[in-house]
Formats: sequence, structure tokens, C-alpha cells
Amino acid sequence: MAPEPSLNRTNEADGVVCLLLNHPPVNALSRSVLEELGRELGGLAASAEVRAVVLGGEGANFSAGADLKEMASIAPADAPAMLRAALATFRSLAELPVPTIAAVHGLAVGGGLELSLACDLRIADDSAKFGAPEVAHGLMPAYGGTQRLPRLVGPAKAKELIFTGALVPAPEALRIGLVNKVVGGGQELRAARDLAHTIGQRAPKAVRAAKRAMLDGASRPLDDAQALETRLFVEQVLPSADLAEGIRAFGERRPPKFTGG
Repeated sequence: MAPEPSLNRTNEADGVVCLLLNHPPVNALSRSVLEELGRELGGLAASAEVRAVVLGGEGANFSAGADLKEMASIAPADAPAMLRAALATFRSLAELPVPTIAAVHGLAVGGGLELSLACDLRIADDSAKFGAPEVAHGLMPAYGGTQRLPRLVGPAKAKELIFTGALVPAPEALRIGLVNKVVGGGQELRAARDLAHTIGQRAPKAVRAAKRAMLDGASRPLDDAQALETRLFVEQVLPSADLAEGIRAFGERRPPKFTGG
């Protein structure tokens, strides 16, 4: 008998795809869960129809992180290969050509926090708690958290959170820039989907090019990053049919109908 899938997928209008972790009881990120997520992300990256992706969790939590029992059983000689495979999945999420939104409720800790950090945007309900508690278990963040968290909230705050393992409630996460928006209990998925549908109604080539410019430009000197922005605009956006449609719609005072052309 085949195992139950640990990831539920829903295809919605506007090119929106909703992925929900389904690995009870806490959506722990075991190797099998990350492998399944990696395969799904590979298919999404190759699809021209996808315009935005929402990532959430079934049950009471977004994700409580790595499977600690599985982590403890890994021989040191096997750890590098396991971490490389996991990091490849997180990189696939971060580098997905379309915008990604984490819809967070309950716990997003350890690998769960790192998973949310690999998304472009984060929407949390008021029950959400974020943290990097690895040091309390004799571990350290190893799925990109030591690199992505400082880039999002600043080095000093990231060091505080990683060195102490403290949990951050949703209002504080909003204050420090860890999340984009906090909504009422149980409304995070709806809010994330609404945002994804708004993005999905924008010009797909323009959105993809803008994400690529920000993603690739972040590690480059300013002049090089601006040259990248110019190249993407000239090569991908300027010749697009959607640009012509956007201009026509503006002149005709109607909503544009973007096709991705």
C-alpha cells in the first residue's frame, strides 16, 4: 500500500497553486517530506502556467521543523549529503520563478522557520510563533537559517534569536519585519491566497522578471544589479504582448487581461 502523500496540492484560478504540508502531528520536515516537496517544486518551476504559490500546513502548525529523531540517527559521514539534499529543496523554493507566500499558523520553528524564510512573503495568523530553537537541542540552523534570517531582520536580531532559541509571537514578528502581515486566527491561508490571486492577475513575465532581478541582484554590486534589471526589462518585458495589453487597457480605462505572452 502506497504511503499517504505528505503534501496536498490545489490548483486555483489565476495560476495560483496552494501546497499544504500534511505530515502529522507537527509537519516535521523529514527527508521524505523534503524529497516530495522538492519534486513538486521542480514541476512548478517548469510550468509556464503557474503565477504564484502559497505554502501552508495542515493541522495545528505550519511546521515544527526537522524530524529530531531522524536527525539524531544520521551518522556524521552521511550528514553532508543529507544537508545538501535538503538545501537543494530550500533553494528550489527560494529560486522558484514565481512569487511564493508562506501562510503560517501555530509553530514555524527550526526548519519550519527556515522553510518560511525561503518564501518571498509571509502571512501569519495571530497564533503563529516563529523561532530557531536548535541550540536548545544541541543543534544549529542548517537549512539556510543562519544566512536568510540576518538578511531579513538584520544581523543583530538574527543573532539574538539564534543564540537564545527564543520564540517570537506574530505581533513581534511583524514588528521586526519577519512577516508581511498578521491576520485573525485561522485566516492566514485565505489572506495568503487572496494576495496570491492579486499577484496572479498581474503581468506574468513582468512579475517573473522583477523577482529574478531582485533575487540575482541582491548579491551583486549596485551597478551590476542595475545592468541586470535593464537587461531583463529589455529582453523579457519590453517585447511582451502583456505590455501592449497593459497600455491598451490603461487607455481604455478597463482592467487588463494578461495572458503571459
